[in-house]
Amino acid sequence: MISCARATRGIRRMGRERPGCPFCSQTRTVKRCSFDARSEGQSGNSLEREGVMAQKWKQEVLGFPQSARSWRVFSLSCGAYLVTVLLTTLLCASPAWTADPSLTVTPQVSHTEAILMGLYFYSPRLGWAVGSGGTILKTVDGGKNWKKVGSGTTTSLTSVFFHDEKHGWAVGANGTIRHSQDGGNTWSPQHLDTQVPLYGLSFVSLSEGWVVGGNGTILHTKDGGTHWVDQSSKTNAALYGVQFLTAQHGTVVGAVGTVLMTDDGGMTWTPQETQGAVTLFDVYFSDPSTGWTVGNAGAIFYTTDGGRQWIDRTLPCGRNCTKLTDLLRVRFTDPQTGWIAGERGMVYRTTDGGFTWIEQGAIAKVSLFGLSFPDGGQGWASGEKGTIVHITTER
Repeated sequence: MISCARATRGIRRMGRERPGCPFCSQTRTVKRCSFDARSEGQSGNSLEREGVMAQKWKQEVLGFPQSARSWRVFSLSCGAYLVTVLLTTLLCASPAWTADPSLTVTPQVSHTEAILMGLYFYSPRLGWAVGSGGTILKTVDGGKNWKKVGSGTTTSLTSVFFHDEKHGWAVGANGTIRHSQDGGNTWSPQHLDTQVPLYGLSFVSLSEGWVVGGNGTILHTKDGGTHWVDQSSKTNAALYGVQFLTAQHGTVVGAVGTVLMTDDGGMTWTPQETQGAVTLFDVYFSDPSTGWTVGNAGAIFYTTDGGRQWIDRTLPCGRNCTKLTDLLRVRFTDPQTGWIAGERGMVYRTTDGGFTWIEQGAIAKVSLFGLSFPDGGQGWASGEKGTIVHITTER
């Protein structure tokens, strides 16, 4: 079921009306949409191929050409309504924007044009972002200031994770793994016998972690990355997302609807049925039983039994919809509250455990690849052209 309610409000560029700005007090009628997964049984995309964003990922990580994209306007569509918002940035610049009265989005200055594909905040003040050209950024003040640090590589980096304030890893193209022991100020290589692109990582302790990548690659370490051992995935699909809640139980997702589970630390990986051939980019479990995975063409799958059975919650396409959004990252801050970020800056939010996903609109003019919430009140997203945005919400 798609429920839509009109809301009439002033156009507030970056969230606030500015005195003396004639473009910031106009009125528009917006149809706000909520997608109720309880009554949407159809997938609508079970025969989708790998998807635009998977190709974009490979263009960046594997070095294929990527066409430039010009953004002057962005459109929000729902049902019979189409709202086109003219971006009057030069005339109405302002520090924050919100489509939801309880949601505030503040752009932050990254001082880079790199595609920031990975983002992780250990605390509301301490965070890192990684991306193209070996870019690594660090903040110690919640993103008010981002500082570029040397990574020791020009290879594109796709994901970053810190187990504590000091110890972290970043992965990327050509089998690249970089490791830091001083909070991301310096990085050293960890050597592999593979050149496949690496896309995701998960650590359960300072010593034990997993990395996934192209050609069904799953790598495991028990000594903090000094040595990595290949685990058999029994698939050649590109694997994009991985999460381990414990040293025994983990889930991996990837291309052609691939979902793999292990209950023995990766000694054996068991494929799970999703009834779809979509590319899945990310997976997140809020507890050992409840998890979500997202992918191209609005794909969302949900499990309540630890991943043994997945239920299709794919977002429906409205009457005027021309293309479903590729969904790239999913995070939950508690069992009820979750976030999804995707292409064209789109963000979705749930406050009822994922039964209803509410479109928050485009919070940025570019696709968002990174998403991190260190607590329930605030998070960050990152993407193309060095974009980093700070998301805050009323609790």
